[in-house]
Formats: sequence, structure tokens, C-alpha cells
Amino acid sequence: MSADEHISIVPREARPYQGRYAGVVTRLAAGAVDGIVVAVALLAGYVGVNGFLFLLDPRGFQFTEASLLLSGAAWMLVLIVYLTVAWSTTGRSYGCRVMGLRVVSRRGRRVRPLVALARAVFCAVFPIGLLLCAGGRRHSSLQDLVLRTSVIYDWRPGQPR
Repeated sequence: MSADEHISIVPREARPYQGRYAGVVTRLAAGAVDGIVVAVALLAGYVGVNGFLFLLDPRGFQFTEASLLLSGAAWMLVLIVYLTVAWSTTGRSYGCRVMGLRVVSRRGRRVRPLVALARAVFCAVFPIGLLLCAGGRRHSSLQDLVLRTSVIYDWRPGQPR
């Protein structure tokens, strides 16, 4: 055995799956983690804005009322920006990192920023398209089919090779 076979950053249990297409359960789990990240970011923003308003007028302070429409629009915007930046830079969001996933182009490379933006919009507006990856050899979601991307298991840090 060579030195490379003894030392690996990929966990021993995960090595057989390295580079394979990710299934629906793992992708849903990563999406749930990303949803929590966006919710925490929005909550932090809400608390920050109200904290600033409190500093401006402590005696007359009242928490701002969050409208459902504004909250939904903010959710979509933050989610789209978050996923676009994550997928176009490293190929993985925090949820992908936790689950050992990476979004790659058809050639196995990092997705371009416009493709990442289109994929993020597609995922935010039409999340049910993910269920399509439950079947098929490549486990492709509707977003993957339209934009020619894939989600693979990849525990290595850095850019896809």
C-alpha cells in the first residue's frame, strides 16, 4: 500500500460512495440544514434591525411587525443569494458540507455563477423538483436535468477536481 492509501481525509465508511450521485434522502437532509441556516440569518437580521431601532428610541420602542409577504420575499432572496454564492464558489452550501455533497457541472467541475443562480432560483421556486431524484441511475432532480448539473458525494475540501 502507498502512503496515499493510508492517509485519507475521506472517512473509511464513505470511501465507496465518494463521487457517486447523491440520493433524495441525503439531499433533503442537506436542504433542511440550509433552511435552518437561512432561518437563523433572517432571525439575526430581524433582531439586528429591532436592536438598532431600540437604540434610536428606547422609550418609544416597539418590535416591528413582520408581514407574511415581506418575510416570504426575504426568505426567497436570502436563500437564492446564499445558494448561488455557495454553489458557484465551492460547489457546496453548509447543508451540502454537513452531508458530504457537492454540486458539480456535467463534467464534474464547479458550476458557473449564472448556472448556480439559475439552479438556486429553480430550487427556491420549485423545490418539489427534488423528488424526481428518487429514481433513475443518476438521481437527477428536475433542476439537474434542466441545468445539466449533478449532486455527488464528495468529502474532500476545496474545489472539485
